[in-house]
Amino acid sequence: MKTEDFHFELPEELIAQFPPPVRGESRLLVLDRGDGRLTHARSADLASFVEPGTLMVFNDTRVRKARIYGEALDTGARVEFLLLGRLPAGDWEASCTKMRKQRPGRRYRFEAGVEAEIVEGSPGREDVRFLRFSPPIDEAWLEAHGHIPLPPYIRREEAPADAERYQTVFARNLGSAAAPTAGLHFTEALLASLGESGIERANLTLHVGLGTFLPVRSEEIEDHPMHEEVYSVPAATAEAVNRAKAEGRPVLAVGTTSVRTLESAWGPAEGDLPAGLRAGEGRTRIFIRPGYEWKVVDRLFTNFHTPKSTLLMLVSAFAGRDRVLAAYAEAVKEGYRFFSYGDAMLIR
Repeated sequence: MKTEDFHFELPEELIAQFPPPVRGESRLLVLDRGDGRLTHARSADLASFVEPGTLMVFNDTRVRKARIYGEALDTGARVEFLLLGRLPAGDWEASCTKMRKQRPGRRYRFEAGVEAEIVEGSPGREDVRFLRFSPPIDEAWLEAHGHIPLPPYIRREEAPADAERYQTVFARNLGSAAAPTAGLHFTEALLASLGESGIERANLTLHVGLGTFLPVRSEEIEDHPMHEEVYSVPAATAEAVNRAKAEGRPVLAVGTTSVRTLESAWGPAEGDLPAGLRAGEGRTRIFIRPGYEWKVVDRLFTNFHTPKSTLLMLVSAFAGRDRVLAAYAEAVKEGYRFFSYGDAMLIR
Protein backbone atom coordinates (compact mmCIF):
# COMPACT_ATOMS: atom_id res chain seq x y z
CA MET A 1 0.00 0.00 0.00
CA LYS A 2 1.02 3.61 -0.53
CA THR A 3 1.79 5.92 2.36
CA GLU A 4 -0.35 8.50 0.59
CA ASP A 5 -3.36 6.19 1.09
CA PHE A 6 -3.32 7.24 4.77
CA HIS A 7 -3.39 10.99 4.23
CA PHE A 8 -6.24 13.16 5.46
CA GLU A 9 -6.77 16.91 5.62
CA LEU A 10 -6.60 18.40 9.10
CA PRO A 11 -7.10 22.09 9.89
CA GLU A 12 -4.22 23.30 12.04
CA GLU A 13 -6.58 24.77 14.62
CA LEU A 14 -7.75 21.23 15.52
CA ILE A 15 -4.26 20.18 16.69
CA ALA A 16 -4.54 20.41 20.47
CA GLN A 17 -1.83 22.64 21.91
CA PHE A 18 -2.91 22.16 25.53
CA PRO A 19 -4.68 19.41 27.43
CA PRO A 20 -8.29 20.03 28.46
CA PRO A 21 -8.53 22.28 31.54
CA VAL A 22 -9.45 19.26 33.68
CA ARG A 23 -8.07 15.77 33.00
CA GLY A 24 -10.74 13.52 31.54
CA GLU A 25 -12.89 16.31 30.09
CA SER A 26 -12.39 15.12 26.51
CA ARG A 27 -14.73 14.00 23.80
CA LEU A 28 -15.05 10.38 22.67
CA LEU A 29 -15.95 9.13 19.21
CA VAL A 30 -17.17 5.53 19.27
CA LEU A 31 -16.74 3.52 16.05
CA ASP A 32 -18.50 0.19 15.61
CA ARG A 33 -16.37 -1.94 13.29
CA GLY A 34 -19.26 -4.09 12.13
CA ASP A 35 -21.33 -1.38 10.45
CA GLY A 36 -19.21 1.78 10.71
CA ARG A 37 -21.75 3.46 13.01
CA LEU A 38 -20.41 6.49 14.88
CA THR A 39 -21.52 7.73 18.29
CA HIS A 40 -20.46 11.03 19.85
CA ALA A 41 -19.85 10.81 23.59
CA ARG A 42 -17.52 11.86 26.41
CA SER A 43 -14.47 9.99 27.70
CA ALA A 44 -15.94 10.11 31.20
CA ASP A 45 -18.80 7.89 29.94
CA LEU A 46 -16.48 5.18 28.59
CA ALA A 47 -17.79 2.49 30.97
CA SER A 48 -21.22 2.63 29.30
CA PHE A 49 -19.65 1.59 25.96
CA VAL A 50 -17.56 -1.33 27.29
CA GLU A 51 -19.08 -4.75 27.97
CA PRO A 52 -18.87 -6.06 31.55
CA GLY A 53 -16.20 -8.74 31.74
CA THR A 54 -13.93 -6.91 29.29
CA LEU A 55 -10.23 -6.92 30.17
CA MET A 56 -8.66 -3.48 29.62
CA VAL A 57 -4.87 -3.43 29.25
CA PHE A 58 -2.93 -0.24 30.04
CA ASN A 59 0.66 0.82 29.34
CA ASP A 60 2.12 1.99 32.67
CA THR A 61 5.33 3.49 31.26
CA ARG A 62 6.43 6.82 32.70
CA VAL A 63 7.89 9.62 30.57
CA ARG A 64 11.35 10.80 31.51
CA LYS A 65 12.48 14.41 31.00
CA ALA A 66 14.22 13.26 27.86
CA ARG A 67 14.67 16.56 25.98
CA ILE A 68 17.99 18.24 26.70
CA TYR A 69 19.90 21.13 25.12
CA GLY A 70 23.62 21.22 24.49
CA GLU A 71 26.08 23.77 23.13
CA ALA A 72 28.41 22.50 20.38
CA LEU A 73 31.96 23.20 21.56
CA ASP A 74 33.25 23.89 18.04
CA THR A 75 30.62 26.42 16.90
CA GLY A 76 28.59 27.41 19.96
CA ALA A 77 25.40 26.25 18.21
CA ARG A 78 22.50 25.18 20.40
CA VAL A 79 21.47 21.58 19.68
CA GLU A 80 18.37 19.83 20.97
CA PHE A 81 18.60 16.12 21.82
CA LEU A 82 15.80 13.67 22.60
CA LEU A 83 17.16 10.78 24.63
CA LEU A 84 15.53 7.55 23.48
CA GLY A 85 17.14 5.15 25.91
CA ARG A 86 20.30 4.16 27.76
CA LEU A 87 22.42 1.45 26.19
CA PRO A 88 23.96 -1.37 28.27
CA ALA A 89 27.45 0.22 28.12
CA GLY A 90 26.10 3.51 29.49
CA ASP A 91 25.86 5.55 26.28
CA TRP A 92 22.54 7.07 25.28
CA GLU A 93 20.66 6.68 22.02
CA ALA A 94 19.22 10.01 20.88
CA SER A 95 17.65 11.88 18.03
CA CYS A 96 18.67 15.50 17.51
CA THR A 97 18.17 18.65 15.48
CA LYS A 98 20.19 19.15 12.30
CA MET A 99 21.05 15.46 12.37
CA ARG A 100 23.52 15.52 9.48
CA LYS A 101 25.74 18.03 11.26
CA GLN A 102 25.94 15.96 14.43
CA ARG A 103 28.65 13.44 13.57
CA PRO A 104 30.96 11.18 15.63
CA GLY A 105 33.62 13.18 17.43
CA ARG A 106 31.54 16.33 17.90
CA ARG A 107 31.35 17.46 21.52
CA TYR A 108 28.75 19.41 23.48
CA ARG A 109 28.44 21.22 26.79
CA PHE A 110 25.34 20.67 28.94
CA GLU A 111 24.16 22.01 32.27
CA ALA A 112 25.87 21.31 35.60
CA GLY A 113 29.33 20.78 34.10
CA VAL A 114 28.36 17.81 31.92
CA GLU A 115 29.87 17.28 28.47
CA ALA A 116 29.11 14.66 25.84
CA GLU A 117 30.58 13.34 22.62
CA ILE A 118 28.88 11.61 19.72
CA VAL A 119 30.44 8.17 19.35
CA GLU A 120 30.24 5.62 16.57
CA GLY A 121 26.96 3.74 16.54
CA SER A 122 25.44 0.85 14.68
CA PRO A 123 25.83 0.87 10.88
CA GLY A 124 22.72 2.01 9.07
CA ARG A 125 21.32 3.95 12.03
CA GLU A 126 21.31 7.38 10.41
CA ASP A 127 18.17 8.46 12.26
CA VAL A 128 19.84 8.33 15.70
CA ARG A 129 23.09 9.35 17.35
CA PHE A 130 24.93 7.79 20.30
CA LEU A 131 26.01 10.11 23.11
CA ARG A 132 28.68 9.41 25.73
CA PHE A 133 28.40 11.73 28.72
CA SER A 134 31.20 12.83 31.02
CA PRO A 135 30.50 12.51 33.85
CA PRO A 136 27.72 9.98 33.14
CA ILE A 137 24.19 11.31 33.65
CA ASP A 138 21.41 9.56 35.55
CA GLU A 139 17.69 9.98 36.10
CA ALA A 140 18.30 12.51 38.88
CA TRP A 141 20.28 14.71 36.44
CA LEU A 142 17.51 14.46 33.85
CA GLU A 143 14.87 15.29 36.42
CA ALA A 144 16.83 18.42 37.38
CA HIS A 145 17.98 19.56 33.91
CA GLY A 146 15.82 17.79 31.32
CA HIS A 147 12.57 18.94 29.77
CA ILE A 148 9.23 17.27 29.08
CA PRO A 149 9.47 15.86 25.52
CA LEU A 150 6.36 17.46 24.02
CA PRO A 151 5.90 16.43 20.37
CA PRO A 152 6.85 18.90 17.62
CA TYR A 153 3.24 19.60 16.58
CA ILE A 154 2.73 21.23 20.01
CA ARG A 155 4.20 24.57 18.99
CA ARG A 156 4.87 26.17 22.36
CA GLU A 157 7.31 26.00 25.21
CA GLU A 158 6.60 23.49 27.92
CA ALA A 159 4.45 24.75 30.78
CA PRO A 160 4.74 23.73 34.45
CA ALA A 161 1.46 21.82 34.12
CA ASP A 162 2.94 19.54 31.43
CA ALA A 163 5.05 17.76 34.04
CA GLU A 164 1.82 16.28 35.41
CA ARG A 165 -0.53 16.38 32.40
CA TYR A 166 1.88 14.60 30.01
CA GLN A 167 1.90 11.59 32.37
CA THR A 168 -0.88 9.10 32.89
CA VAL A 169 -2.30 8.75 36.40
CA PHE A 170 -1.12 5.12 36.39
CA ALA A 171 2.45 5.80 35.13
CA ARG A 172 4.93 3.68 37.10
CA ASN A 173 7.94 2.50 35.09
CA LEU A 174 10.25 5.29 33.95
CA GLY A 175 11.71 5.08 30.46
CA SER A 176 9.61 6.65 27.69
CA ALA A 177 10.56 9.45 25.31
CA ALA A 178 6.87 10.19 24.68
CA ALA A 179 3.62 9.59 26.53
CA PRO A 180 1.26 6.70 25.74
CA THR A 181 -1.30 9.40 25.08
CA ALA A 182 -4.49 7.32 25.03
CA GLY A 183 -3.92 6.87 28.76
CA LEU A 184 -4.01 10.63 29.41
CA HIS A 185 -7.83 10.61 29.36
CA PHE A 186 -8.11 8.39 32.43
CA THR A 187 -8.77 9.73 35.91
CA GLU A 188 -9.04 7.85 39.17
CA ALA A 189 -12.80 8.42 39.00
CA LEU A 190 -13.02 6.91 35.50
CA LEU A 191 -10.91 3.92 36.52
CA ALA A 192 -13.20 3.41 39.52
CA SER A 193 -16.30 3.57 37.31
CA LEU A 194 -14.82 0.91 35.03
CA GLY A 195 -14.24 -1.37 38.00
CA GLU A 196 -17.76 -0.80 39.28
CA SER A 197 -19.08 -1.79 35.84
CA GLY A 198 -17.38 -5.20 36.02
CA ILE A 199 -14.47 -4.30 33.76
CA GLU A 200 -11.12 -5.91 34.61
CA ARG A 201 -7.78 -4.07 34.39
CA ALA A 202 -4.20 -5.17 33.75
CA ASN A 203 -0.92 -3.36 33.08
CA LEU A 204 2.09 -3.89 30.86
CA THR A 205 5.00 -1.64 29.90
CA LEU A 206 6.30 -0.46 26.55
CA HIS A 207 8.83 2.38 26.65
CA VAL A 208 7.86 4.65 23.78
CA GLY A 209 10.62 5.49 21.31
CA LEU A 210 11.19 5.88 17.58
CA GLY A 211 9.29 2.69 16.80
CA THR A 212 6.10 4.48 17.80
CA PHE A 213 6.52 7.98 16.44
CA LEU A 214 9.12 7.99 13.63
CA PRO A 215 7.45 9.42 10.48
CA VAL A 216 6.91 7.20 7.45
CA ARG A 217 9.11 8.58 4.66
CA SER A 218 8.89 5.71 2.17
CA GLU A 219 6.41 5.73 -0.70
CA GLU A 220 5.34 2.16 0.01
CA ILE A 221 4.41 1.47 3.62
CA GLU A 222 6.11 -1.94 3.49
CA ASP A 223 9.46 -0.19 3.02
CA HIS A 224 9.23 1.69 6.32
CA PRO A 225 11.78 0.44 8.90
CA MET A 226 10.34 0.04 12.40
CA HIS A 227 12.67 0.68 15.32
CA GLU A 228 13.06 -1.53 18.33
CA GLU A 229 11.24 -0.76 21.56
CA VAL A 230 11.49 -2.53 24.90
CA TYR A 231 8.43 -4.03 26.58
CA SER A 232 7.57 -6.05 29.66
CA VAL A 233 4.54 -8.23 30.37
CA PRO A 234 3.96 -9.18 34.04
CA ALA A 235 2.94 -12.75 34.77
CA ALA A 236 -0.38 -11.54 36.22
CA THR A 237 -1.18 -9.72 32.98
CA ALA A 238 -0.34 -12.73 30.82
CA GLU A 239 -2.58 -14.87 33.03
CA ALA A 240 -5.42 -12.34 32.85
CA VAL A 241 -5.24 -12.06 29.06
CA ASN A 242 -5.06 -15.83 28.53
CA ARG A 243 -7.99 -16.35 30.88
CA ALA A 244 -10.08 -13.70 29.07
CA LYS A 245 -9.32 -15.25 25.67
CA ALA A 246 -10.16 -18.72 26.95
CA GLU A 247 -13.47 -17.47 28.36
CA GLY A 248 -14.39 -15.53 25.24
CA ARG A 249 -14.24 -12.15 26.96
CA PRO A 250 -12.98 -9.11 24.98
CA VAL A 251 -9.47 -7.71 25.44
CA LEU A 252 -9.49 -3.93 25.08
CA ALA A 253 -6.08 -2.34 24.52
CA VAL A 254 -5.66 1.20 25.80
CA GLY A 255 -3.44 2.84 23.20
CA THR A 256 -1.43 1.63 20.24
CA THR A 257 1.58 0.86 22.46
CA SER A 258 -0.51 -1.64 24.43
CA VAL A 259 -1.65 -3.12 21.11
CA ARG A 260 1.89 -3.56 19.87
CA THR A 261 3.00 -5.16 23.13
CA LEU A 262 0.10 -7.59 23.28
CA GLU A 263 0.47 -8.66 19.67
CA SER A 264 4.27 -8.96 20.01
CA ALA A 265 4.14 -11.04 23.18
CA TRP A 266 1.62 -13.57 21.86
CA GLY A 267 3.25 -16.93 21.24
CA PRO A 268 2.06 -19.93 19.20
CA ALA A 269 1.56 -23.37 20.69
CA GLU A 270 4.90 -25.10 21.30
CA GLY A 271 5.02 -28.68 22.58
CA ASP A 272 2.99 -28.79 25.79
CA LEU A 273 2.76 -24.98 25.91
CA PRO A 274 -0.52 -23.69 24.46
CA ALA A 275 -0.77 -20.54 22.36
CA GLY A 276 -1.05 -17.49 24.56
CA LEU A 277 0.43 -14.29 25.87
CA ARG A 278 3.95 -14.83 27.20
CA ALA A 279 5.12 -13.06 30.34
CA GLY A 280 8.55 -11.48 30.49
CA GLU A 281 10.65 -8.81 28.80
CA GLY A 282 11.12 -8.45 25.09
CA ARG A 283 11.90 -6.14 22.21
CA THR A 284 9.59 -5.44 19.31
CA ARG A 285 9.75 -4.00 15.81
CA ILE A 286 6.21 -5.04 14.96
CA PHE A 287 4.58 -2.96 12.21
CA ILE A 288 0.83 -3.52 12.24
CA ARG A 289 -0.77 -2.44 8.98
CA PRO A 290 -3.78 -3.47 6.87
CA GLY A 291 -3.73 -7.20 6.25
CA TYR A 292 -2.39 -7.99 9.73
CA GLU A 293 -3.82 -11.12 11.37
CA TRP A 294 -4.97 -10.19 14.88
CA LYS A 295 -4.22 -12.53 17.76
CA VAL A 296 -5.12 -10.76 21.01
CA VAL A 297 -6.82 -7.38 20.71
CA ASP A 298 -10.63 -7.21 20.31
CA ARG A 299 -11.28 -3.55 21.18
CA LEU A 300 -9.16 -0.41 21.01
CA PHE A 301 -9.21 2.90 22.88
CA THR A 302 -6.93 5.41 21.18
CA ASN A 303 -6.30 9.04 20.27
CA PHE A 304 -6.60 10.59 16.81
CA HIS A 305 -3.30 10.13 14.99
CA THR A 306 -1.21 12.09 12.52
CA PRO A 307 -1.70 11.64 8.77
CA LYS A 308 0.43 8.96 7.09
CA SER A 309 1.72 7.61 10.43
CA THR A 310 2.29 4.00 11.49
CA LEU A 311 -0.28 4.62 14.24
CA LEU A 312 -2.99 5.51 11.72
CA MET A 313 -1.99 2.42 9.74
CA LEU A 314 -2.37 0.28 12.87
CA VAL A 315 -5.85 1.68 13.56
CA SER A 316 -6.75 1.11 9.91
CA ALA A 317 -5.62 -2.50 10.21
CA PHE A 318 -7.99 -2.88 13.15
CA ALA A 319 -11.11 -1.18 11.77
CA GLY A 320 -10.52 -0.83 8.02
CA ARG A 321 -8.91 2.12 6.29
CA ASP A 322 -12.12 3.46 4.73
CA ARG A 323 -14.06 3.33 8.00
CA VAL A 324 -11.23 4.95 9.95
CA LEU A 325 -10.80 7.78 7.44
CA ALA A 326 -14.58 8.31 7.38
CA ALA A 327 -14.54 8.54 11.18
CA TYR A 328 -11.66 11.00 11.03
CA ALA A 329 -13.58 13.12 8.50
CA GLU A 330 -16.53 13.17 10.90
CA ALA A 331 -14.23 14.15 13.77
CA VAL A 332 -12.82 17.03 11.72
CA LYS A 333 -16.34 18.18 10.77
CA GLU A 334 -17.41 18.12 14.41
CA GLY A 335 -14.30 19.96 15.64
CA TYR A 336 -12.67 17.18 17.65
CA ARG A 337 -9.20 17.92 18.99
CA PHE A 338 -6.38 15.86 17.51
CA PHE A 339 -3.13 14.19 18.59
CA SER A 340 -1.46 13.89 22.01
CA TYR A 341 -3.56 16.33 24.02
CA GLY A 342 -6.66 15.80 21.88
CA ASP A 343 -9.85 13.76 22.11
CA ALA A 344 -10.28 9.99 22.06
CA MET A 345 -11.74 7.17 20.00
CA LEU A 346 -13.16 3.81 21.03
CA ILE A 347 -13.22 1.16 18.30
CA ARG A 348 -15.32 -1.86 19.16
